[in-house]
Amino acid sequence: MIKERYHLLDALRGLTLISMIVYHGTYDLVEIYGVDIPWFWDLPGRVWQQSVCWTFILLSGFCWSLGRYPLKRGLTVFGGGALVTAVTWIFMPSQRILFGILTFLGTAMLAMIPVSRAAGKLPAWMGLLGSGSLFFLTRNVNLGYWGFGAVRLGVVPEGLYRNPATTFLGFPEAGFWSGDYFSFFPWFFLFLCGYFLYRLLMEKETVRRVLTFHVPGLEWMGRHSLLIYLLHQPAVMAALEAAALAGLL
Repeated sequence: MIKERYHLLDALRGLTLISMIVYHGTYDLVEIYGVDIPWFWDLPGRVWQQSVCWTFILLSGFCWSLGRYPLKRGLTVFGGGALVTAVTWIFMPSQRILFGILTFLGTAMLAMIPVSRAAGKLPAWMGLLGSGSLFFLTRNVNLGYWGFGAVRLGVVPEGLYRNPATTFLGFPEAGFWSGDYFSFFPWFFLFLCGYFLYRLLMEKETVRRVLTFHVPGLEWMGRHSLLIYLLHQPAVMAALEAAALAGLL
């Protein structure tokens, strides 16, 4: 039973939601409305995008142990991902999302149910080091090689890149594309980093005390993150379309 809610985690999730909403709004301005923002496709935009997804995934892994109903939560988030896929495929085929962030997070939550039985037996520092190393090793498997960023440690066998199942795992088949792609690998290893960080940090009374701090507005957003995620893109598009009709874009 959860005796205390760690409000600062909700607030951090809410802050990340705001960053994500602004990022997606900027993406729409550039990609759909043709607004010239040169830095968006360069390093600053890339760092911005990665900061959002890394924070969400680490937070999700960190908070996994706090949930009382991991099966229900995992299925709910996975269902949200399926809804996003269906809606974008039908109404926005040029921006379709297949194997997006919600699909991944739901899958990771479900996968942790059996994985936690073994992972829970490892010392937290060892699990964090191992999962971090595996994330580093597999970060670029979507691109066909082992390694992280510019560090290339070898080529992944081409035979792994075959079909939708391998695409889901992290080895996209030829011709695959998605407006938002988060495969099970490498991202599950980052999720695991969050899980082990929880075990490592929550042993400290100071950390637990800090996490009880309140930031009301951001907390509310964090507690309703799934709903806000599902609604934010239509809301952003409606606002931008209204601005365009008013001659502001």
